Amino acid sequence: MNVKFAVVGCGSIGKRHAAVLDADPKASLVALCDVNQEARESLSAAYGGVPSFADFTEMLESTDADVVNIVTPHDLHAPMAVEALSRGFHVLVEKPMALSSADAARMNDAAARAGRKLWVVKQNRFNVPVRIADEAIRTGALGRLFMVKCNILWNRHQGYYDDSPWRGRISREGGALFTQASHFIDLLTWWAGDVVSAKAIADTQNHHIETEDSGVAAVKFDSGALGSIVWTTCVHRKNLEGSVTLIGENGTIRIGGEYLNKLEFWDVPGMPLPDHLEFTDKPNSYGKYQGTSSNHEKVIAGVIADMEGNSATSVEGAEGIRSIRAIETIYASIRE
Repeated sequence: MNVKFAVVGCGSIGKRHAAVLDADPKASLVALCDVNQEARESLSAAYGGVPSFADFTEMLESTDADVVNIVTPHDLHAPMAVEALSRGFHVLVEKPMALSSADAARMNDAAARAGRKLWVVKQNRFNVPVRIADEAIRTGALGRLFMVKCNILWNRHQGYYDDSPWRGRISREGGALFTQASHFIDLLTWWAGDVVSAKAIADTQNHHIETEDSGVAAVKFDSGALGSIVWTTCVHRKNLEGSVTLIGENGTIRIGGEYLNKLEFWDVPGMPLPDHLEFTDKPNSYGKYQGTSSNHEKVIAGVIADMEGNSATSVEGAEGIRSIRAIETIYASIRE
């Protein structure tokens, strides 16, 4: 089976999607879309003149793609997904799924009405340390989860925001929880359950932006587990840490590094670590593109497996909405 993909958004992550699709023998890149003429034409030329479009609706009317990959600013995820689904396409949307749970629900409803699939990119679930920790939780080796501790201590310079028409804007980006913390919160809800209450504070300390650049939250999950989330883009010069610590009934796990790519502590007596495992993910090279470790190729492989009717590993919209609800709960506490 060869699955045809159209990529909407030709920025840095769009380039990664294009490269992964080009490298997968079961995938074909058949269309590109971006309002930026230089971006779309440059990416089109890199892949043999793939048809490119400035207008999203025009692309949908012209392409024979099976799946539309939405890799655009956050505020465009919901309307674009709903339109593509309503026109009969399957959709893979980058994180965050949407900027509200109402929009995420609207996306899921559109998929159900059209009888089409809606997937959300959650590539950190494929990180080696994350997969091993997940096995410890799913098999019961870690026992009941008592606490989770999450730190996202990163650097984003002012130019990161100034050079973008949407980053740092409340209506378009939503905030750092949607951008920098989204994948981390996905893992917390995956393992500890839905967030049922939160007490949080946040501030804009070191950037000229509308959204927060630092925050602290204490949360409770429906499993009974308690959690803390500390996030900032104010770390001096470069990223310091992206970590999740799990305190369980029968063990303790800490996943760290900059991008949840190192297993920094493992004490689970009922599940000794396998020998000869390599825990640090390496940069991905796709021929025409090389970037930081992303596991996007595993996301695409999961989508194709789902299309083939095989066991799928990709996250569907019904799961993706959970992290959006958690973020909403935290932001609601900050506003209060």
